[in-house]
Amino acid sequence: MSIAELQVYSVEEADVTGGVCVVRCIGGVARAGQVYAVGELRLGLRRIERYGRPVGFFDAGHVAKVHLSGAVVALLSRGQVLTSVPADGHSLEELEAWLATGPLLLDEPHPAPLRSLAVGRMQDECLPDGVRLRWGRVALAAIDRAGRPEEECGAERAAVRGYLIRHFGPEDASPDRDPAALCRDVLAQIGISPEEALAQARTWRELPRPGILRLRRIKNLIPRMAPARPHLRDADPLAEAADAWSRVRPELP
Repeated sequence: MSIAELQVYSVEEADVTGGVCVVRCIGGVARAGQVYAVGELRLGLRRIERYGRPVGFFDAGHVAKVHLSGAVVALLSRGQVLTSVPADGHSLEELEAWLATGPLLLDEPHPAPLRSLAVGRMQDECLPDGVRLRWGRVALAAIDRAGRPEEECGAERAAVRGYLIRHFGPEDASPDRDPAALCRDVLAQIGISPEEALAQARTWRELPRPGILRLRRIKNLIPRMAPARPHLRDADPLAEAADAWSRVRPELP
């Protein structure tokens, strides 16, 4: 993700929590949710307005009114340049602190690059297992913050949880590494029985486009249960359901 730079025109208002400034973007793309550096201090870009309306971003050469978090806003001066801090410019501890504050917090790295960063660190075998597990939790939190349709977030969440179970083993006390919980969540996302899916698959070419896409989404979801299956008893209904879907999967489009 390219680095964004904002040049301050004026400080319109400021208090101990933040303020409003008029700025010009002089590089990259400024987006709501980015974090900007002022020396060692940080500002969160919480809201962008152009022509009196909120927008999600603006790019180089354009002016906007921005709402920033952080007491340092009151100390900004005309001509000062603010530089965005990419996701990998934050420490793991900083990211965990931001993500612990609950949903809808905007003064943190954008969820998409944060998710990519966290998944990469989770998979980095050069890091200690404890650190990789922490990055896995950051990845899950970033997915939850993305604000995308649940069917997209649910599939990504299942992939991360499956990786954690496969590489670090199950832990029933942790929802992120609970094999039964993972299977239940995937089955809830599938939403129909194997028999229904198989019946639809026999005539899938006759289905409307949404029906075909649903079957393909189900086909992609089924492998998400694979890391959990070895940790379930064969007589467990969840194990039986996972096995039934494994048999059906080759028949899906």
